[in-house]
Amino acid sequence: MPPVDRLVPRATATIGRLGSAFYFAEPASSRADELGLGPFRFYILGRGGVLGDVDASVVVSAFGYFAPRLIRSQWDKARAIMDPRAAARAHLECCAEFGRAKLSGLDGLDALCDGLGAVNDAADPAGLALYAGISAEPLVDDPPGRTMQLVTVLREYRGSAHLVAVLAQLLEPRIAHYIRRPEMFSTFGYEDDDVPEVTDEHRRQLEAADELTNRMVARAYSVLDDKQADAVLAGLDAMEKAISD
Repeated sequence: MPPVDRLVPRATATIGRLGSAFYFAEPASSRADELGLGPFRFYILGRGGVLGDVDASVVVSAFGYFAPRLIRSQWDKARAIMDPRAAARAHLECCAEFGRAKLSGLDGLDALCDGLGAVNDAADPAGLALYAGISAEPLVDDPPGRTMQLVTVLREYRGSAHLVAVLAQLLEPRIAHYIRRPEMFSTFGYEDDDVPEVTDEHRRQLEAADELTNRMVARAYSVLDDKQADAVLAGLDAMEKAISD
């Protein structure tokens, strides 16, 4: 099996879980309070701040899966408190600090960091707003912090590509989100009246979007050879264990 065929599904699934691990953990939760934002507004402003001091409609478009009214409300309130680009950099530094706390001394960290960096360098940001924004931000140099940041950056790569793929299948992101994560529907700002009637066609569209997403991101992951792919998979497994302990 070519490296990319076995690498992409496993790696991107693990990256999807790990890349968000710092969002509401320490030090991000404390930093959010220090900035006067609170954890959720720091998440919105920190994640979306890579887009700059833009109108809320731009953030709604880039986030994709959230109820627009929630993003508009939280973004406008948060950017009245803090410059979005400054919040984005504070958020990314919290990501690095989380990595230092969880990953220092982890076996295989250098190889994992190098492999993820190669994928990030090969990724094309065209059409991928959040990934384009975060991938333009400078990363720290130390392996624990940099690895955590790269995982978060590559989470945005796959997430942004998936949003494009969902739209390419003519599937409404709200419906895609409900199919995939119904338990999080209200957390993303939706109300009872927003719950869709899911059909077999919707599920087929989402499955096709998943397949298209894997093909889209495979171009970047294909820069890794067998040895590098093995190192990335092993490193991500070790990273997941370290973070969950």
